Amino acid sequence: MQALYNKEAPKKATNLSLNSDLLAKTRALNINLSATLEQVLQQKLAENAAEKWASENKNAINTYNNFIEANGCFGDEFREF
Repeated sequence: MQALYNKEAPKKATNLSLNSDLLAKTRALNINLSATLEQVLQQKLAENAAEKWASENKNAINTYNNFIEANGCFGDEFREF
């Protein structure tokens, strides 16, 4: 699987606009803003990649599901559960 991004890339300073109350409460809990944002952005990239993959493979998935519905799963006759 291809990496979502280069984890070795250098950090880059950026400016963000945040809800002031959200920022104050986050800082009061000593939450690392940079690490938290990176984690959320990683999750969003992964979600986007999964959605893109599903969209690109929609026809193959539907064809496979139709085949299984019509013919059953390979090895069904040997399943004991």
